Amino acid sequence: MPPEAPTPSSHSWGDRTYADIAATGERDGSILVLPIGSIEQHGPHLPVATDTILVDAIASLGAERVEGDVPILTLPPFWSGYSPHHLEFGGTVSLEFDHMLAVIEDIADTALENGFNALIFVNGHGGNKALLSAAVSTIGVENGDVEVLGLTYFELAASFIDEIRDTDVGGMAHAGEFETSLLLYLRDDLVDTDAIDGTYLEEPYDLALSDLHEGGPLAVYRGFEEYSASGAIGDPSQASASKGERIYELLGDELESLIREVHERNGS
Repeated sequence: MPPEAPTPSSHSWGDRTYADIAATGERDGSILVLPIGSIEQHGPHLPVATDTILVDAIASLGAERVEGDVPILTLPPFWSGYSPHHLEFGGTVSLEFDHMLAVIEDIADTALENGFNALIFVNGHGGNKALLSAAVSTIGVENGDVEVLGLTYFELAASFIDEIRDTDVGGMAHAGEFETSLLLYLRDDLVDTDAIDGTYLEEPYDLALSDLHEGGPLAVYRGFEEYSASGAIGDPSQASASKGERIYELLGDELESLIREVHERNGS
């Protein structure tokens, strides 16, 4: 017997025919979403696809929340990111900055030929943030009749995360309490709880990164081996599936709110 086929999603670009895609794009206030992740080490306990898995799940949740109200499609996730700072540990696939930017521009330019009024990049990797900011500008210039926006999904948690976390600032960095909790809720089969190992983020500059949600105004480049012997930064031992569920649902609330606002602003 063949395996049971997955149920097609009404918001998945890949599940639609070309006629369906064009019909969605031509509707008033139509939105195209591109999740952008990475393939990079996430310590000894999480899979290298963590960023791609999580950003795809959050983008899909936001789209599902507005189905029936907003014409929206989500592209398949862009799975490789800009991750040279993770290469020391192995398991990482990284693109050159200019190459990645050019490919994302090509994806956006061709997909937007289907008539969408807005494009939202949903990013899942901190190393992609500067690149996505550039892409919003370059794609916006080339597609002047389309509103182009970008966000990094875990920054949406800033307003509520203190109500959930048990760690201090620095405990929810790379593969720490935040990401491990989400994976325990969404894909616990991929979490090796026996291998959990991490260390609090210690950045010497107070104005630089201090947590996933505490970016700071100062940009600094460091290889991750300078922060952690295991590749994980934060305290994944404090993670739980119940925290992951709360984070997931609240992130869905934040993204849903943005999608509805973008739809209203771009409808005729």
